[in-house]
Amino acid sequence: MKKIIVPIDFSEHSEYALEAAVKLAKNGDTEILALHMLEMSDAVLNSTDSEQNQKAIFFLRLAEKRFNEFLDKPYLKEVNVTPIVKHFKVFSEVNDVAEEHDADLIIMGSHGSSGLSEIFVGSNTEKVVRHAEVPVLVLKHKFNKSTFNDVVFASDFSSESVQVYLKASKLFKALNAKLHLLYVNLPSDRFRSTNEIDELVNTFLMKADGNLDNLKNVNFVSDYTVEKGVLNFANKIGADLIAVSTHGRTGIAHFFEGSISEDIANHAILPVMTFKM
Repeated sequence: MKKIIVPIDFSEHSEYALEAAVKLAKNGDTEILALHMLEMSDAVLNSTDSEQNQKAIFFLRLAEKRFNEFLDKPYLKEVNVTPIVKHFKVFSEVNDVAEEHDADLIIMGSHGSSGLSEIFVGSNTEKVVRHAEVPVLVLKHKFNKSTFNDVVFASDFSSESVQVYLKASKLFKALNAKLHLLYVNLPSDRFRSTNEIDELVNTFLMKADGNLDNLKNVNFVSDYTVEKGVLNFANKIGADLIAVSTHGRTGIAHFFEGSISEDIANHAILPVMTFKM
């Protein structure tokens, strides 16, 4: 992993993200791009009105001063940090910056505390998740470990999930993390027999990379809901992270819609990483 983007809004949560980026950066020669979005449009910045111009310059210098002070931290001395200031708060621009700098990951702290209705819906984090072509790591709390050791990647093992699985495998291999693939078997009309799940997973792995040795990393659990299955399994193995898929237009993928997303966000202390399908 060569480049990590961390959007900074000077909050405690954005510092959680910055600290996590430093820990991941120390695992390799990784550059951290600290991105601050200044809420001033080009119309204001390019105004010919002298008073408006002076205000723009004042707030720009104030923001840059605050940004530099925020980045003046002892734990940042050992890593390569590049500050970037964008002059308008359009969160799709985070993806533009990611593409411009060929970034591998975006890390964001989330203020959400009562479910994905706050974390992924109608929030800045949600906007970044929807637009980002690269994975987005969302932290609700301070990350106290040095890296990710065990990652739960819940999947429905459908054909459309193959590319996401390959992206996740590559990223977590670079982080030396073990990927635990998880299928949650549900009651009623969504129930599958063991033979049906075996066939589904075998087909999936053959489409992905043809490596059936990865069957040893596949886990089946039965639970009343997908979110309960994911959280219970993550707790059981002492996972560090939960990984999910997202759709660009609708945010979280169908497998994690509605109450599934909310329960994972509400009850998981763990970080969540999203991969766009």
